[in-house]
Amino acid sequence: MTDFKTPYGLIGRKLGHSISPEIHAALGNPHYSLYELEPDELPVFLADTRLKALNVTIPYKIDVIPLCKTLDPLAEAIGSVNTLVRQDDGAWKGYNTDAYGLRCMMRAGGLSFDGANVLVLGNGGVSQTIQAIAKLDGCAALTVLDLKGTEYTYDDLPKFYADTTLIVNATPVGMYPKAGKSLVDLTLFPNLKGVADVIYNPQRTALLLQADALGIPYAGGLTMLVAQAKQAAEHFFGKPVDDAKIAEIGAKMQADAENIVLIGMPGSGKSCIGNALEALTGRRQIDLDAEIIKKACKPIPEIFAESGEEGFRRIESEVVREQSANRGVILVTGGGVVTREENYAPLRSNGHIYQICRPTEQLSREGRPLSIGADLHEMERVRMPLYRKFADAAIDNNSTPEAAAAEIWRDFCAYTRAEWAEFEYARHS
Repeated sequence: MTDFKTPYGLIGRKLGHSISPEIHAALGNPHYSLYELEPDELPVFLADTRLKALNVTIPYKIDVIPLCKTLDPLAEAIGSVNTLVRQDDGAWKGYNTDAYGLRCMMRAGGLSFDGANVLVLGNGGVSQTIQAIAKLDGCAALTVLDLKGTEYTYDDLPKFYADTTLIVNATPVGMYPKAGKSLVDLTLFPNLKGVADVIYNPQRTALLLQADALGIPYAGGLTMLVAQAKQAAEHFFGKPVDDAKIAEIGAKMQADAENIVLIGMPGSGKSCIGNALEALTGRRQIDLDAEIIKKACKPIPEIFAESGEEGFRRIESEVVREQSANRGVILVTGGGVVTREENYAPLRSNGHIYQICRPTEQLSREGRPLSIGADLHEMERVRMPLYRKFADAAIDNNSTPEAAAAEIWRDFCAYTRAEWAEFEYARHS
């Protein structure tokens, strides 16, 4: 049986990647714990009167309803509860703060249910909220797909390609540790105007990365997570919390969790800048070439000698997928990481990518199998369009590594603030 830790917390079945304790600590509640429960533990656990208030996540947002004596009208109308508050008589009252979080997320992404033909992926607890709010906010049509086929299964997708204008993912598909997956191909929806995904880890799911590549407006789940926590805290303690806390906490959460990724030509100074960034920020640096050596149990020249460049690139892509799952680190890549398009999604899913630029004549060849004896001008000609395609920003390394690191850090901090400043604008507009 799960042991009592603190009177506040989150209940769910698998909570290893949850950042809810950090958010609630930022909201002024350090007494917030994660409680992983099996279904048969739920009634006994909730009977513990030491518990004062809880958030609820997968798969218990519907299961807790019979254990509540009363429900807030919105929670009752939606049929999903994600917040429990102990009443004076010792009974639980259920609330739904996902609705508030969802509306904040939609607004932040410039999306609206009003007049939309909505396709919802999944039919669990959070899907119930999305369906209810989509109807309340004036959607023109609503279709739900799920594995069990309550309404339609994913085999029915082609029926909705032409009419769908808004897709909302309410499933865990695409979430770490199984990032990189998506239930739909957005190129098949000719009239799509927006995409939302309730997943917050990674910051950009494969679904959202495709929306971004296609120029389709999108919204990710971190805004929803922070906003619903803010309203949950209001229910926990019975006092209002300033809406400005959503952007304040969200910007910090994103900045703390998002990786800084360095790409660029071999010998451009990525490792030296990575060292300087580590010293400047206190973040851990991960050198992907070093991780490749660990994985292969042999030095890189030996990998090339035995398996050729193709064998090396295959190992490199495996390492990229593995190490991109880290949060809040500095990822230093090899010069050829951009030669495989499949490396972009994992690096970008939870990272801001910086191209390190240096004059070709100043590129070091030492210890680089493909650089020794190569025509670096020709290599640069081939790779430069790929670097530009991967990179969010370019940084010149024409002074010292410390200067380049400082410029990257200034840009990174400004970028995360700017993303949430747009949320502030949307909130007030």
